[in-house]
Amino acid sequence: MIMQNTKTPAAKVNPVRWTIRDVIFLALIGVFFGLIYQLWSFAYYAIAATPLKPYANDLTIGVWIMAGPLAGVLLRKVGASVIGELLAAAVEMMLFSSWGAADLISGFIQGIGNELGFAVTGYKNWDKFGLLMSTIGATIVTFAWDWFQSGYKNYQPGLLITLLIIRFISIGFFSGVLVYWIKQLVAKTGLLK
Repeated sequence: MIMQNTKTPAAKVNPVRWTIRDVIFLALIGVFFGLIYQLWSFAYYAIAATPLKPYANDLTIGVWIMAGPLAGVLLRKVGASVIGELLAAAVEMMLFSSWGAADLISGFIQGIGNELGFAVTGYKNWDKFGLLMSTIGATIVTFAWDWFQSGYKNYQPGLLITLLIIRFISIGFFSGVLVYWIKQLVAKTGLLK
């Protein structure tokens, strides 16, 4: 008996056209990560209450950036990273986040950083290279934001370099490696196109 390959070829994803399925998936990502972000603030405050306070933001930022790249790699759509991050920030804010409406600004900045990373690939690489570019984009954009917003410009060069490295590792692990693993798990379910 000859077995035929019953697998159908993967459908080509249009990176601009959004479907109802995409919108629902994006909303689920936003709600799930909004809850995670609100809970993660306790980790931030726990670290900030120790002598590691100057490093708290950079150590924890990787989790706060996960919704953007996850939305990007799962949906493979232009703008998914920004919208996913903004939705998660909005949910976090509505859960009475201690940062209030500033969550939306942070979500936008973080989403733009991720989006720029995928844009560098021409929205064609949603795998390891795309996530690496997303990590680099988010690291640079969020660090530049904190340079002005959080007073990083007043720090000594040695501390700045240390914070940049810690931030890159945090974003790289949580929003790069962990997001890649989640993508692999979701792909096994057959939910991805």
